[in-house]
Amino acid sequence: MPGYKVHIAGAVLLGAGVLAAVNWLAWFRPEPWQALVLMGCVVLGALFPDVDTDSRGQKFFYSLLLIINLTLMILGYYRWAAILGFLAMLPVVARHRGFIHTWWAMLAIPLAVFLLPVIFYNVPWQILIPYYLASVFGYFTHLILDRQLA
Repeated sequence: MPGYKVHIAGAVLLGAGVLAAVNWLAWFRPEPWQALVLMGCVVLGALFPDVDTDSRGQKFFYSLLLIINLTLMILGYYRWAAILGFLAMLPVVARHRGFIHTWWAMLAIPLAVFLLPVIFYNVPWQILIPYYLASVFGYFTHLILDRQLA
């Protein structure tokens, strides 16, 4: 079972490759800032399956969430900060290598996260599709590296 560095490296390499391919094929051409956010979603997706255990991946993931949540609060986005805080608590109810390490969780967990802006802020779901797919792809890289895709 690879460590968090392997999961990050795998996600970055594969994610950058896929992003370059879809850009080259003219299927999707993100702005530079959007490409960075998409790569962030890939990395977060790749780290998420290990947040249910005491690991460096968990510490990295929650440290990043802490920074994002604090930034949201400083900027006055309290509802977004509350949603993120709520979502951050959910892995505590799971056991390691339980439902979080399944193909259906790879699809369902990012979907739940990306539906919240649609529900609470009326964000058009079409805008969020690239971020959802990037998160699912990162999750996929984790499961492949762990050989857990079943």
